[in-house]
Amino acid sequence: MFEKLGHFIVKHRKGAVVLFIVGILVAGGVGSMVFNRLDSAGYSDPKSDSYKVYEYLNNELKLSDPVVVLLVDAGSKDVTDPEVTQKALALEAKISKEKDVSKTVSFWSSGQQPTFKSSDGKAAYILVYGTGDAFSPESQKMGKFFSKNYDGEVGGLTVYAGGVGVVGHAITEKISKDLTISEAISIPLTFILLAFVFGALVASAMPLIVGVAAILGAFFILYLFTLFTGVSIYALNLTTGMGLGLGIDYALLIVNRFREELHHGKSVEDSVVTTMASAGKTVFYSGMTVLVTLFSLTFFPLPFLKSFGYAGVSVVAIAVVGALFGLPPILALIGHKVDKGVIRRSAITPKEDGRWAQTARFVMKRPTAVVVLSLIVLGILASPITNIKFSQGDSRMLPASNPAAIATALMAERFPGQTGNPVEIIVRNGADKLDAINTYSAQVKAVPGIVAVIPPVVIGKDVRVVAYESMLPRTPEAQKLIHAIRDIKAPEGTLVGGVAADYTDSQDGISKTLPWALGWVILSVLILIFIFTGSIILPIKAVILNFLSLGATMGVLTWVFIDGHLQWLVGSFTLTGTLDTSIVILIAVVVFGLSMDYELFLLSRIREEHLSGKTNVESVATGLQRSARIITAAAVLLAVVFAAFITSGVTSIKSMGFGVALAVILDASIVRGLLVPALMRLFGERNWWAPKWMQRFTLHH
Repeated sequence: MFEKLGHFIVKHRKGAVVLFIVGILVAGGVGSMVFNRLDSAGYSDPKSDSYKVYEYLNNELKLSDPVVVLLVDAGSKDVTDPEVTQKALALEAKISKEKDVSKTVSFWSSGQQPTFKSSDGKAAYILVYGTGDAFSPESQKMGKFFSKNYDGEVGGLTVYAGGVGVVGHAITEKISKDLTISEAISIPLTFILLAFVFGALVASAMPLIVGVAAILGAFFILYLFTLFTGVSIYALNLTTGMGLGLGIDYALLIVNRFREELHHGKSVEDSVVTTMASAGKTVFYSGMTVLVTLFSLTFFPLPFLKSFGYAGVSVVAIAVVGALFGLPPILALIGHKVDKGVIRRSAITPKEDGRWAQTARFVMKRPTAVVVLSLIVLGILASPITNIKFSQGDSRMLPASNPAAIATALMAERFPGQTGNPVEIIVRNGADKLDAINTYSAQVKAVPGIVAVIPPVVIGKDVRVVAYESMLPRTPEAQKLIHAIRDIKAPEGTLVGGVAADYTDSQDGISKTLPWALGWVILSVLILIFIFTGSIILPIKAVILNFLSLGATMGVLTWVFIDGHLQWLVGSFTLTGTLDTSIVILIAVVVFGLSMDYELFLLSRIREEHLSGKTNVESVATGLQRSARIITAAAVLLAVVFAAFITSGVTSIKSMGFGVALAVILDASIVRGLLVPALMRLFGERNWWAPKWMQRFTLHH
């Protein structure tokens, strides 16, 4: 199939290049509209109790969370002072007339509600409500407006702007700016490294063509997704990182093989056909392993993770299409000019027997010692994982100096409860159960961490109870609080909601889905690698090695982002003692997929050499010599792309960049460079064994 595709591409190379360029331009034009359609929400489980409460409050009671929470500081005066009261009411009246503000509630206009007043009595809240969902793009527009116009000295009072709209806007704005910076760093640096790896300017431009095509194509597909469902702003970082990374990976493999065939004296047409039949086939199956791995993100109930699944699948698919249908016709057109613009002549014609082959032979002479030492190193790196704790992203992801982060920190520090993020309890058909509900409310008030409970309010046949907790809602402490509340025997029809419950349901939803996602990834990858290699041993070994590499990565992430080390390298961030659950899952899935990518790159060449008649040792040595340079180059380049995200001021993006960069370097060095050849030596010819009845399901090379 791939050989026929090669002949077809060579025959229609001009038309294929024109179609590829037009496709990129159209995708870029339409895809650019995706930026205004992304949101910063998506952490909720739509099937959870907390989401039912959210829908009840929004749809039936027309109540929503405040979009903006303003902390009004009266300085040295008490908020009950007549002068302060007059200024605050005037400020609230002005705010209520602003565009898109549906209503306001404050300490002064609500009869001096105690939960709206700070512990020292010098500050109080004004809650600002919008006309739509508190987590929508419209709320971020409100957040932007209030950040600009109501943060600072206003009407003789000091105002700090916070709330979901303000924090959401701050995160979105920060990510967008950071993305521009990271691309400004990674793209030029990537081109310089590509020129060094390929030794020629023309060849080094090829991976960037595929990478840019993958990014623009993925933006186009994400735009189509936004027409039907919500997509997170965070998906942009994965799209650019994976687009450049996979574009480089696949183009490196294709271009390297094409040049290799040319240097063996083949014609341009034969070189393209052979490249498609070998490297093209590897790219396709490598892409499939990454795609099915990233597809597992769509299993999770959180739209946030689903967004990464949409982005991941899109960018992998387009990268494969670009590498198989866009790059080969370009190579067919330029032919031997691929070596033009020589920078490093030694890279143009790689050695048949060099450093990597020598390394492989060295490792295979003492495989047991290499395996033991490698496992010890990975074990040491993984050891901090015992301290790992999880939470979800909140304002603390932002730099501590960000106004939204300052406002949120002051609210947590100065106020007795999370007034803007209460625990919402709805008892459906509870109007005739008031005695039981009052008893239940008293038990809720006694739960450690609850600072106040508002008396039950009858709404038609239903009853609403509002409680205020002392801790930030998206934390392990808040999760324990919600579990404690739900452990109380409640009247029939009771639903516990609010931000803390939403967080709890999200974490619980992830925990329940994780085994299914893992099962899908492991099973699908085992099947794909078996089909590609015809071996039972190699897929199992690949999965086990990936988990070892992943464990080491998670250990180092814990050491850095929970224990607080290496801030001189990764930049300062707010220590929360936790890792963002969704980002950890994302890192794990991306790393697993990329590791399988490199595994197939290596195994493909080793198998090719083995089928040509070489012994196990020689096929490993030659395969490593011809592929390890590409794998190492791809890993370094991919690490550079993701390491650029470390410059981000958003902690979750910083940790994602650091985690993926570290993982691919570990994988390309310890795993592919040492463990794989050592284990290939220990298993010998058993590497390629499979029962005869299964062999008919494998790919014939």
